[in-house]
Amino acid sequence: MPAVLILSSYVAVSRVGGGAQALALARLGVEPILIPTVLFGRHPGWGPPGGAPVEAAVMQAMLEAVEAQGRFRELAAVITGHFSTPEQVAVAARALDAVRAANPDAGLVVDPVMGDEGKGLYVSPAVADALVAQLLPRADLIAPNAWELERLSGCKVTDPASAAFAARIVRKPTLVSSVVDGGQLGVVYADAAGAVAALHPRSDSAPNGTGDLLTALFTAGLALDLEPNAALLCAASGVAEAVAAAGGLDELPLQAFPSVLGVSQTVRVELIGG
Repeated sequence: MPAVLILSSYVAVSRVGGGAQALALARLGVEPILIPTVLFGRHPGWGPPGGAPVEAAVMQAMLEAVEAQGRFRELAAVITGHFSTPEQVAVAARALDAVRAANPDAGLVVDPVMGDEGKGLYVSPAVADALVAQLLPRADLIAPNAWELERLSGCKVTDPASAAFAARIVRKPTLVSSVVDGGQLGVVYADAAGAVAALHPRSDSAPNGTGDLLTALFTAGLALDLEPNAALLCAASGVAEAVAAAGGLDELPLQAFPSVLGVSQTVRVELIGG
């Protein structure tokens, strides 16, 4: 069974962040190893979340124990997500280096969680700067939403073609979520070989956590030896089906998480020219 190390949030009653990613990976037969960056009771969007950020020293000690157990050399991938402090980001950077040294084949996936359309920056500027300076250079793949990719590239992301162009600016293989194309919503995967969009009809509303789920499903696909374009189709399909299964709820229920990587008839894939 492949294993994936997750450095991100744990939220008790909301299917978001690293906790949701761990559930999604486990359902797909990928072992999750979660190092939480925060311990919250609920999503902050609902009000005071309870709990608190995890001290960077605690994260470091947990990672050292995982490494001492010999697990770094067994990892298929690492996913980094939400961080509350620059010190946490520094811990994550050291962990990526340690994983790379133990297993050069492990994929390093950085979701630069910084903000979103209509909300703006929702981490401190110091955390956003640390993500860019310390984690992006180490990444094999970055997984921003469209707003975050705009911030990273300095380019507007208004459709799949502009998302692909912005991805070329950051010079990293990129999985971009929340890309609008008329009445369609989708995901763009771009690397040196080209760019592909996976599009599906826009829903009137989407629960929290769909971006986290997308990153987990795409990473799981790679860990299970799918090619990136196939992993894209399966990940976008899983998210589309999860949103449909949620039935308008504000949170993704566990039963919405796919237990296999499949293809949805509602998702279409197209190559992006240029």
